[in-house]
Amino acid sequence: MRNSVIFGMVLLALVACGDGDYLPKPKGYNRIDLPEKGFVKLPDNYPYQFDRSVHTEVEADTFNLDKKYWINLAYHSLGAKVHLTYKAINGNEARLRDILDDAFRLTAKHQIKAYSIDEAVTRTPKGYVGVVAELSGEVPTQFQFFVTDSTDNFLRGALYFNTAVKNDSLAPVIEYIKEDMTHLINTLEFKN
Repeated sequence: MRNSVIFGMVLLALVACGDGDYLPKPKGYNRIDLPEKGFVKLPDNYPYQFDRSVHTEVEADTFNLDKKYWINLAYHSLGAKVHLTYKAINGNEARLRDILDDAFRLTAKHQIKAYSIDEAVTRTPKGYVGVVAELSGEVPTQFQFFVTDSTDNFLRGALYFNTAVKNDSLAPVIEYIKEDMTHLINTLEFKN
């Protein structure tokens, strides 16, 4: 009896080991269910107006409370925020140059970790000029933009996530929010 138990265990060990070509399965990504698209107008108490996603909540920028027109569009269900900063130009060309230099400098700061930064100049349906920057790699912001009427108003936006998850696993969410931000840019209207 004892010999048959030992023989059975040896046989089981030989069969269970196979040929040794075992490869571990790669880690899977969480399933992300993206909500249906829908848009509403931004409240009227800002010097700019645009359509925002119904899945966002408008929040004051808590790091710059003195900047009352700086806001965040929070996608709580997706763990993301779009930081929007507004600056009045008031016809001052030197101020516009400084603001534009600062916007390009903020994007360029990500060159250390970015694989690429693709920038494109665009013109909105209202005739404003904008620059859209798409960053790839393990950067904290994957999409940034600014839009200006070149005389009185400047609006900059940047997408951030509240997580350290790799950007390739966030790719569907990034694309979803990029579409929302493109809609925001195309519906943007400065009030003065």
